[in-house]
Amino acid sequence: MPPRPTTPAPLHAHHISTDQRRVYLKAHQRHADATALGSLLIYLPHFLSSLVVVSLVSLLVLGDLAFLGVVGWLLTGLLIFHRPTESTLARRLLGLRHPTREEFDRLAPVWQEVTARAGVDAQNYELWIEENDTGLNAVAAAGHIVGVTTFALNRLPNGELAAVLAHELGHHVGGHAWASLLGYWYALPARLAYRVIRFLAVVTLRVAAVFSALGFLVIALFLGIFAFATLTTLYGLPLLILAAPYALAAVGRRAELRADQHAAALGFAPMLASVLHQMHGADQAAEQRAALAARAAGTRLPKESAIAKLLATHPDHHTRLHHLQPWLQPQPPR
Repeated sequence: MPPRPTTPAPLHAHHISTDQRRVYLKAHQRHADATALGSLLIYLPHFLSSLVVVSLVSLLVLGDLAFLGVVGWLLTGLLIFHRPTESTLARRLLGLRHPTREEFDRLAPVWQEVTARAGVDAQNYELWIEENDTGLNAVAAAGHIVGVTTFALNRLPNGELAAVLAHELGHHVGGHAWASLLGYWYALPARLAYRVIRFLAVVTLRVAAVFSALGFLVIALFLGIFAFATLTTLYGLPLLILAAPYALAAVGRRAELRADQHAAALGFAPMLASVLHQMHGADQAAEQRAALAARAAGTRLPKESAIAKLLATHPDHHTRLHHLQPWLQPQPPR
């Protein structure tokens, strides 16, 4: 008897077609939305403080040619759009690697579908892989990097993988990735100077305390006067820097919601909601394991503080799903 024809396995509910079709590219491939501009604005005190630090160091090292040091430092910000520098960033800092041929064959059609819906040239970005078989995650970094974990690549149906990639593309299209990295880069001199000053202050106070209480008070008074003079000279910029982490976290949460909306507007809202549910389930399972381990050790897990919530860079599960609701409601027939 001839073999019976086999029935193909049903496709996953979130499977999408990745057949090639004509692609219409937008005239403007990316922009800086309010979230990206807000991030740069929050980093402005860091930048100005860094400018002071670089100017002082350049003056000490280069003398009359100090302006060359300042200009050189300003130009280094362009490196975040330099492809070889981005590749180094991807490998060294983010722990990413290039996809294998099999991984690229799986990833490329999905990426092509996402960029086609967005009107974006797929070749403008580089696809990278994070070797992680347990975490559902992806990353948008620098000017052209889109990375995804091996777990997401191998475990998600292509529609949900597309939703993850569309979310990361939203970060790039909105300017979130380059604005965040640019702000961080230009803030480094100020942060390094702050750490050096704090270290020297702590050492000085400890040494003074060894000799006498009076010496300790004199040094503490001197440091207080120095701090006051610094705040006055820099027009209170250090105080703004202290508040910056909370403002940046708030902007980061807003950026995540905007990236979610970008993916939803491309037609991936149900897939993204499914991914969010999976991530939430994984987080709850991890919390339960930690609670059981703590109970076995005779301790209790500390509750999340209000400060930790203010410093969270991602909105909670319910907030993200709430903002997806307009795209999850059935659309009325036209």
